[in-house]
Amino acid sequence: MKLLRHGPQGQEKPGLLDARGRIRDLSDVVPDIAGPFLNARWVAHLRSLDPETLPLVAGKPRLGPCIGSVSKVIGVGLNYADHAAEAGVEPPLKPTLFMKAPSSISGPDDDLVIPLGSDSTDWEVELALVIGEAVRHVTAARALDHLAGYCVANDVTERAWVASSGQLLNGKCADSFTPLGPWLVTPDEIGTPQDLDLTLKLNGTQRQSGNTRTMVFPVAELVSHISRCMTLLPGDVILTGTPPGTGMRSKPQRYLQVGDDLDLEITGLGQQRHRVAAASV
Repeated sequence: MKLLRHGPQGQEKPGLLDARGRIRDLSDVVPDIAGPFLNARWVAHLRSLDPETLPLVAGKPRLGPCIGSVSKVIGVGLNYADHAAEAGVEPPLKPTLFMKAPSSISGPDDDLVIPLGSDSTDWEVELALVIGEAVRHVTAARALDHLAGYCVANDVTERAWVASSGQLLNGKCADSFTPLGPWLVTPDEIGTPQDLDLTLKLNGTQRQSGNTRTMVFPVAELVSHISRCMTLLPGDVILTGTPPGTGMRSKPQRYLQVGDDLDLEITGLGQQRHRVAAASV
């Protein structure tokens, strides 16, 4: 099942994608695709619906972030062995965690806005996990039971701000720096999350290509580890790391510029398309 949110920014309505790729509205069924409605009971109810009985959304509405009312976004650094090798460092012995502001979340086709004073804005295609059931101290063997689904994410980073401060937070939290979607895909449609291809193209040229099987810490281990650090709540998002090919590691380095186009895709999870825009004062 592919769940989504459609409509103007801040006024998104819940929906799903039917078998023919059309958007069906869920406004009369569920208030939002958000934490309280991601547990197994709600997901089973949504799955029981006949999409043909749901209102068809006309035209091509804007797609918002596929998850609403996110309490926290947790990132994982250097979680692909080939990305660590590209950076010339050893993979970490434990997951390297950081936080992103929920206000950085944007839609899958929204503009990616370069903030004022930025000159080193970089891309990172990532598999995102969305928590469906509150979890604390879960084992890796049971961790996947607590996921509502998966989606495409772009963990955008302003590299110079990170370098100048020594803090990831500074370069990770600008508005539009965490696009999510186009839809939240339930685990039954994906199977194992450890064999998914990830790609990113800049202006039509492929820059990133990888597969989740090269993760240093697989999805289940990440959820288990993070649940020992903090309670994970329904709707929380985990960004699981990026494969090789970021702008910082390119030779020569190449960062985003106004007018660039980005295309991101993960097997079974859909595509994101962004135009890079300048911030308005």
